[in-house]
Amino acid sequence: MYRFEMHTPWGDNFHYFFKWTCISCFIGLLVGAVGMIFGYGVRAVTAVWTEHDWTLYLLPLCGAAIVWLYKTFHEEKNNGTNMVLEAISSDRNITFATAPLIFISTLLTHVAAGSSGREGAALQLGGSLGNQIGRLLDLDEKDKKIAVMCGMSACFAALFGTPLTAGIFSMEVVSIGVMYYAALVPCLFSAFIGAGIARLCGLPPEQFLLETVPQFTLKAAVFTILLGILCAAVSVVFCIILHQSERTYRRLFSNAYVRILAASAIFIILTLLSGTRDYNGSGMELIARCMEGEPVRYEAFLMKMIFTGAVLGAGFKGGEIVPTMCVGATFGAAAGQLLGIDPALCAACGTAALFVGVTNCPVATVFLAFEMFGFQAMPYFALIVAVSFTLSGYYGLYKSQKFIYSKIRTEYINIRSH
Repeated sequence: MYRFEMHTPWGDNFHYFFKWTCISCFIGLLVGAVGMIFGYGVRAVTAVWTEHDWTLYLLPLCGAAIVWLYKTFHEEKNNGTNMVLEAISSDRNITFATAPLIFISTLLTHVAAGSSGREGAALQLGGSLGNQIGRLLDLDEKDKKIAVMCGMSACFAALFGTPLTAGIFSMEVVSIGVMYYAALVPCLFSAFIGAGIARLCGLPPEQFLLETVPQFTLKAAVFTILLGILCAAVSVVFCIILHQSERTYRRLFSNAYVRILAASAIFIILTLLSGTRDYNGSGMELIARCMEGEPVRYEAFLMKMIFTGAVLGAGFKGGEIVPTMCVGATFGAAAGQLLGIDPALCAACGTAALFVGVTNCPVATVFLAFEMFGFQAMPYFALIVAVSFTLSGYYGLYKSQKFIYSKIRTEYINIRSH
């Protein structure tokens, strides 16, 4: 007669499932609530700078405050999202101060209209809180890594309203070619709870559903491939701009205060010379205009890359993901305008192509496209994501991201992103 024992494979799986259901629900509730508060905070400060042009001139003061905060808490060497990724791939610890610092400093960047996102901040905020919860529950090192991924998923989902993307992205972004399947249930549970908390509290998801999608013909497929090739090139250029701007700032200005004040002056001058506020802030307003079919400047994608590099390279905080989406949307919309193809569809495809080009997460990117733009354009999204992922090479936003397997060969390479 068969006697059930917990050390059997089925028993181990059930124990894992029950254990992580409880932990992930707790993380999802707590981190989702913090992410919701953070989301409302970003919306509030964004409303301030869009209504009052003078807030742009607060950028030097906000920048100096950010440097002071990180120096006061001895976090000068805190390398943000890279530290979170290293905590999962190695034994690096995420400091407790990371969460409050990134929360406050991102709001300071946004209130002065800095070209910065918020999802990168969400990964740091969620990862830090997940790590602290793991320590509070006395989890071992391996389980603590899952707790970090749960926190990342919950906060990302709360801010963006894309739980599938958030859950998969946290497992996929660390080591390209290897998915952390042990975190599948915890990350998805945390993500859906985080997104549910945000929606329950009235924080709307970022969603731009396509109303009509042209039939996917051979001509449409060829255009999608060509757009994917161009987007891959743009994603490589964007990564180079971001990394090179950081190196240049550090080489020219060794003092952190001087560095961030110089960046503030550069950003203010760029804004005044451009004659528009389109490239200030995260870029979500510009994405919305692209999705509504409004015409955009052909150079908008390049300007957004320059503005973002000018701010983030010097030490302002936030993230690169929404600016990346903005670059993709404006580039895609411009291509659509130029060739007479539906600009909204091209903007959606460009968004997906740039996202995968800089994050190297094809599975999460396909889910992102579905959750943001709907399933109707599935063939377009699947094709352009595949093309951009393949041709973007080993460039990426995060220096700590590892490519375990080659993009073009079935071989182990284990290199870091450029």
